Amino acid sequence: MKQYDFLIVGAGLFGAVFAREMTRMGKRCLIIEKRKHLGGNIYCENIAGINVHMYGPHIFHTNDETIWNYVNSFVGFNHFRHTPIACFKGMLYNLPFNMNTFHEMWKVKTPREAEEKIQEQVKQAGITVPRNLEEQAISMVGTDIYRILIQGYTEKQWGRKATELPRFIIKRLPVRFTYDNNYFNDKYQGIPVGGYNKLIAGLLADIEVRTNVDFFRYREEFCNMAETVVYTGCLDEFYDYRFGRLEYRSLRFEHEVLEVPNFQGVAVMNYTEREIPFTRIVEHKHFEFGTQPLTVITKEYPEEWTSGKEPYYPINDEKNNQRLKEYSALAKKERNTIFCGRLAEYKYYDMHQVIAAALKKTKMISNYGAVPIPAAGVLSTDS
Repeated sequence: MKQYDFLIVGAGLFGAVFAREMTRMGKRCLIIEKRKHLGGNIYCENIAGINVHMYGPHIFHTNDETIWNYVNSFVGFNHFRHTPIACFKGMLYNLPFNMNTFHEMWKVKTPREAEEKIQEQVKQAGITVPRNLEEQAISMVGTDIYRILIQGYTEKQWGRKATELPRFIIKRLPVRFTYDNNYFNDKYQGIPVGGYNKLIAGLLADIEVRTNVDFFRYREEFCNMAETVVYTGCLDEFYDYRFGRLEYRSLRFEHEVLEVPNFQGVAVMNYTEREIPFTRIVEHKHFEFGTQPLTVITKEYPEEWTSGKEPYYPINDEKNNQRLKEYSALAKKERNTIFCGRLAEYKYYDMHQVIAAALKKTKMISNYGAVPIPAAGVLSTDS
């Protein structure tokens, strides 16, 4: 019998939830993490008494009461609501797109006036079936809002013209005809009291974790220690980039401590002009209603991903999706290996979706009584 039931590669949210649930079932788990810290991209650092989201802002939101109760069993959540502001050439607009935005843009006061304005612009644009992100956006909110609040921000974010991007990207952006600045519609929303490190600490209590460990440097040794490997890293790296690299967009963060108690009055301000190189400024104290005498801001710069940078957003174009199919075909032939999470599946996940996927996976394993080895030889979150 091997030393561990599960070797979990990656101490992010999926790995932490998986390890917690398997440990509750009496399984022996070891987590290894290549970074110096736990928590993956939800990791926070305390700077000037403020919990700084080191890899970009993370706001927990879900309609699933079970998921909400689950995370609250490890740490309490506050009542933060995400109400970002967009800045374009010195003018400020409410996000998400709602009646406040439409009033600021066109001085309309009623939903009917706003809808008529949008439909007028859509008709003038001649869009019937949107073929790309630009056409999808215009068909949702008209040309004015697209040009002022979407185009520049999106092209900075993805490093491509909006006409070259798939239309599904923009469908994540909510549009509503009420005076409601709450970005998310979900029933449950908030930030962990004391930061996301508290959540990860609760999930990983009494679980063996080793940081600063490169799985690929000691791959054979680690695999021989456990019955099953749970891999949450980049899928192409697992196969030594046999079919080429899966491409991502990356981000660069510039953190700065300012000797003022309040810099911008909101947690997130988007800068939608193409000429401004960063996409947004995050003021972290507002996530937890801080009253510290100083403040910490972060400017977020999108970048092309290259080796050594953190991969953030998968580029799900035709080329990369074809490579994904080839890597997925290899993964299905693996035995005693589970590929899960945003990097291993090359798929964007919100936090509540990651947790749901991990709980689903552990429940499936529990129902089998052991890790099942189907004909395909791999377990995915779609199983």
